[in-house]
Amino acid sequence: MTSSPLPSSARARQKRERRLALIEAAQRLVGERGLDDVTVEEISSAAGLSTRTFFNYFDSKDDAVLGIQEIDLDPGVRAQFTAGGPSGRMMSDLEALVAGFLTNAAPNIEQGERAMRLMMSEPRLVQRHIAWHQRVIGELEELLAERRKARPSPVDDDTIGMVAGLLMRSSALAWARSDYEGDAAAHLPEAVAQLRLLLDD
Repeated sequence: MTSSPLPSSARARQKRERRLALIEAAQRLVGERGLDDVTVEEISSAAGLSTRTFFNYFDSKDDAVLGIQEIDLDPGVRAQFTAGGPSGRMMSDLEALVAGFLTNAAPNIEQGERAMRLMMSEPRLVQRHIAWHQRVIGELEELLAERRKARPSPVDDDTIGMVAGLLMRSSALAWARSDYEGDAAAHLPEAVAQLRLLLDD
């Protein structure tokens, strides 16, 4: 007898829960014993998962402690943004782009704060975090450079990048306040509305 495949929403929830469980286990064990005295096998076991499953989510225990997730932006969202859409207005289009990022790489605020604390005692984690952050910035810069070919903007890339980062964090904070109900992207309109209120104040 074969089991029926999970609906896409259930699969997404299961994937998120497994990932969070691995981060939780990695942070707890490393906090107790230090980075060098914890193995991937121990992290997997503490999360109730196999080592094979661990590597479906993370490349290393360092990445699990930091909660690093490679951004897998939907090709349709990417193509639409670089072509100058979907609306042709940077703020609205940036909102659509950030929603795409949040769908696949929304941060968990509590785990992010624990990761920051662990970085203070584990310099190797700092180096890994910087490398990941630079890669995310580089990907955004590539998207903006492509978009400028189709639709130039008077706003510089650094400002756009800071606004994108602000929207991601504000959405994640709102998601945390809701006790992680639904997904982070659902809270993006709230973050955008708050930013618009600030600019209009």
